Amino acid sequence: MKALVTRLDSFGDVLLAGPAIRAVAARADTVTLLCGPRGAPAAPLLPGVDDILVWDAPWVGFAPPPVGRGEVEQLIDTIDADTALILTSFHQSPLPAALLLRLAGVGFIAADSEDHPGSLLDVRHHRAPHAHEAEAALDLAEAAGFPPADDPRLRVLPPPATAGLTGPGPYVVLHPGASVPARAWSPERCAEAVRELAAAGHRVVVTGDAGESDLTAYVAGEHALDLGGRTGAAELSGVLAGADAVVTGNTGPAHLAAAVGTPVASLFAPVVPAERWRPYGVPYVLLGDQDAPCADSRARQCPVPGHPCLDTVTAHDVVTAVEKLRGEA
Repeated sequence: MKALVTRLDSFGDVLLAGPAIRAVAARADTVTLLCGPRGAPAAPLLPGVDDILVWDAPWVGFAPPPVGRGEVEQLIDTIDADTALILTSFHQSPLPAALLLRLAGVGFIAADSEDHPGSLLDVRHHRAPHAHEAEAALDLAEAAGFPPADDPRLRVLPPPATAGLTGPGPYVVLHPGASVPARAWSPERCAEAVRELAAAGHRVVVTGDAGESDLTAYVAGEHALDLGGRTGAAELSGVLAGADAVVTGNTGPAHLAAAVGTPVASLFAPVVPAERWRPYGVPYVLLGDQDAPCADSRARQCPVPGHPCLDTVTAHDVVTAVEKLRGEA
């Protein structure tokens, strides 16, 4: 059986698909992951993935491309699968992807869908209303004939050694960036947390991608090691795996930390529900006002002056959360 799993959005979304991918891989001869460009860096980290197709879908993402007939036809000609699982978030429709997979000749397609699918789906599954995204993907896989194959927590392939980057000894990671501004703690609060963590005796490592080097330099200041722009996805997994705890917003590194088993102090803006997107399968402390006016709005820019859902969280709150997590570990 040639299986294809589709998850077209972000880095964290692809990581959350990991348990379902492993369930498919346990019963398929090969598994191809079809993902978008923002999720592609996570794909090589996942056990069970044999091949990766990257396609920028025009119905997904923050700046979707225009619909191009040539690109669509090229994708249809490239797909080679008997069975497909389309993984989406609770607010997304799987039907555009299902149509393309049908045109590519995929004979069996399963997805969560509230919309009537006509002949596009063989398994039209209804997700549990409050399921975490990782659990919802596993439930769909089981409904399609792929029951869980192992421990359902997130996993990645063994990370590389990163002591050369972090230096020896224990440390805490603070990752200040986020995929959208509404989910980010302010730089000023992040810098305060670094100072307070250092004053409490914690060695702090600040992480971020190449486009966040100014942010990480500011947040690290003179009190932390700045690794901004110095880690790809695999190296970041190693840095997070070596940490006692990770402080970050609801963004990809929170899920990567969970995938390597590291506790998370989660600065969680309630623009999406924590019950669906919180760190999965590891100890965590949820910080932020989950009843703020922006709750469930899916806003990308904070709609409330002052960003009160997160900026009411103090550096002391973060230190307390980190020490609680270290104590539990």
